[in-house]
Amino acid sequence: MSDASDSPEPGERQLDPRLLAFWAVSAAFTAYFCMYSFRKPFAAASFEGEVFGVQLKIALVLSQVIGYALSKFIGIRLVSETPSHRRATTLVGLIAFAELALVVFGLVGPRGKVVAMFFNGLPLGAVWGLVFGFLEGRRTTELLGAGLSASYIVASGLVKSVGLGLMDVGIPEGWMPAVTGAVFLPLFLVAVVALAKLPPPSKDDIDARTRRDVMHGERRRSFFARFAPGLVALTVLYVFLTAYRDFRDNFAADVFAQLGVLDAAVFAKSETIVAACVLALLGAVFLIRDNRRALLAIHWLMGSGVALIAVATAAFELGLVDGVTWMILIGIGLYLAYVPFGCVLFDRLIAATGVVGTAVFMIYVTDAFGYVGSIGVMLFKNFGQRELSWLDFLIAFSWVTAAVGGLGFVISGLYFAGLTRTGRSAH
Repeated sequence: MSDASDSPEPGERQLDPRLLAFWAVSAAFTAYFCMYSFRKPFAAASFEGEVFGVQLKIALVLSQVIGYALSKFIGIRLVSETPSHRRATTLVGLIAFAELALVVFGLVGPRGKVVAMFFNGLPLGAVWGLVFGFLEGRRTTELLGAGLSASYIVASGLVKSVGLGLMDVGIPEGWMPAVTGAVFLPLFLVAVVALAKLPPPSKDDIDARTRRDVMHGERRRSFFARFAPGLVALTVLYVFLTAYRDFRDNFAADVFAQLGVLDAAVFAKSETIVAACVLALLGAVFLIRDNRRALLAIHWLMGSGVALIAVATAAFELGLVDGVTWMILIGIGLYLAYVPFGCVLFDRLIAATGVVGTAVFMIYVTDAFGYVGSIGVMLFKNFGQRELSWLDFLIAFSWVTAAVGGLGFVISGLYFAGLTRTGRSAH
């Protein structure tokens, strides 16, 4: 049983739903957008050379992802058990730690930078779950989650553009990440305060989407065992989606350079188009009131995403679309498949099955193993396919992701369709 403080009672004062939704999505979008200014700007720089027998750029990306993956495993417990009244202070502490690591990154040499990047990634993996915790369990969670998810699609490109801009005005590449983070820090603090002031889910929210509560160890184990076949399928395919997303994101500058279109604006332009398309499609799930139908519709959207990756890659190889268009199309397909994991998929799964818990538990299980896959792909690229260009590797990886993703979504969709139809999930 959880303490009363862990499960806030429905708010007595009712705000206009449109105002509340705008408040929530604006604060969540801004907070997570700003988090990316501490995580991704370094990827815009080249960081030539080698360290520990690995290309320096790969070593930095790998080190940060290892820290980030470890954070996800820690977050399975941390985020699932953090009560609502402690989320805001925890968020501020995590970001302060990440910025301090970037300051150290600017002070030390190549080997020290690799270590500093690990400690930069270590706190950041818990930020998503803490932010989403303010949004889940509401009737508008699809809209809020889509808006939150758009933040990291847009932010990844924009903060790299900011980083390139800072280097253009003379900031050394070693100090560029810390300076970028400092620029966004005040806005992050404002967003966290706004999140902390959000009222909890109302009685109508709870009636529609099931009460949300912290999940301690026994409750987490029971939930996973209860739905193991579907959850295992989702976790395996998410490993490939995360690795694909991280590779495309971290080495987009290298791919665009090979395509001959690298400049500060290309990141922001391509990812803004991707975010707009994904936001519109995922937000539309809000219109589906029935939780089972919504869960299956989400599976259909995710499956369509991996199909788009395959179609776009075929079109690019046949010369039917140019490189930038291909990057935009695979981005749309990727994020259609990837984004629901972090917001609407598990929120609707809990609502459809009637389990009292929190969606961030399974979000963090899939995330943790996903980033292990990302680490494996980068090691494979460095040691197994070192001579293969970034562009050629991304093309091959697109085909693998489309195949595995398509199979995984079919298995998961059929499992949960049968489970919810027969009522075996009833509480």
